Amino acid sequence: MDPRPLTGEPISVELLNTRWIQGGEPQDLLTSPDGLAIWLASPTVASELEEHPVRADEATLAAVLRARDGLAELLEDPADTATADAVLAHGALRLSASPSGPVERLELDDLAYYPAWTAVRNYLLLIGGRPDRLRKCAHNACVLHFFDISKNGTRRWCSMTACGNRAKASRHYARTRSEQP
Repeated sequence: MDPRPLTGEPISVELLNTRWIQGGEPQDLLTSPDGLAIWLASPTVASELEEHPVRADEATLAAVLRARDGLAELLEDPADTATADAVLAHGALRLSASPSGPVERLELDDLAYYPAWTAVRNYLLLIGGRPDRLRKCAHNACVLHFFDISKNGTRRWCSMTACGNRAKASRHYARTRSEQP
């Protein structure tokens, strides 16, 4: 069972969200190949990776951790591209013609990099289209990220039932305390 509090995001955000806070303690799904297997089996990730079989082994785990570090570095400083670029260097898209139009084919030098490469590419596609929609949750104790697909683009919380509700309850508590004599 996937223990992460937020799933269903694009694969790059799903990778970032393999770290979270629970009960005030940091959690990390990717501490072993077993955790990697959980992440790989999540619906969003599995649908992105259906083109090639992926093994939850140490080599794939190392590549995925490298990609996660690269994504975190890009979020911190968009000019810090070295780690993400190193992941992307393991693959290339080749275009070819087909009767139904152009076809992209991914060529990898190491299949262990397939999930990592796909996550970094997904991140680049997300920020290339709507960079302002990739956000960190506004709750100060939350480390999760989300891609805002709301119509007006004003989503602030990873989850309204978790972080959004905590923030509202905190504001209500502060307001009622300040109103007491």
